[in-house]
Amino acid sequence: MLDLMAAGLKRLLAVMLSVCLLLSIEQVAAHGGVAFEDDLCVININFMQAHFTVFQPQVSQTKEFCENIPEVTTSVFVMEYLHELLTEMSIDFRIIRDVNEVGRFASWKDIEAIDDLDAATVYYRQPVIEEGGFYRASHTFEEKGTYIGVVTAEHPVEDRSYNAVFYFQVGGRDLGTLPFYVLLALMLQLGYWLSSGGWNRIQKRLLA
Repeated sequence: MLDLMAAGLKRLLAVMLSVCLLLSIEQVAAHGGVAFEDDLCVININFMQAHFTVFQPQVSQTKEFCENIPEVTTSVFVMEYLHELLTEMSIDFRIIRDVNEVGRFASWKDIEAIDDLDAATVYYRQPVIEEGGFYRASHTFEEKGTYIGVVTAEHPVEDRSYNAVFYFQVGGRDLGTLPFYVLLALMLQLGYWLSSGGWNRIQKRLLA
């Protein structure tokens, strides 16, 4: 009976691990707004890229942040253009509350699905052309929580626009799926312990 239970638990854990891996792959694919290259945050605006950095000069001086902004205070957002075309494009920047709780899975479709975008918006900077290659915006946050940044770049000649949507946490790191992975690791360890005869060894010791 115990062997059947252990075998069943192993099969269940194998299924959970497969699901976990699939979710991880899906999350990486969906999370295209901000990537990490050489320890630098990179924002993807369609085929164009820019280094993306957040500073909190009042509390941490020149320390740089990306997705996890530690304090609820004034934050300065800086984008360094890595594509020359961006210096010719009119760009606006919006910060909204994560009202639909999409988190790292945030995409442009999620932005379009928001009924009242203005009500969800906590900061908006009008379109501007930054020929110097750097875009700057500053906002003083009043609440801890999860936010979504939206960058929209208008093509200088053609009637088209490009968007970047990225999640970030203000006021402390978001644990996200970490608790799930910890629980999964514990269950895997338990399954190995049972399948390797751990329970049988304890029973023998108690009966000895």
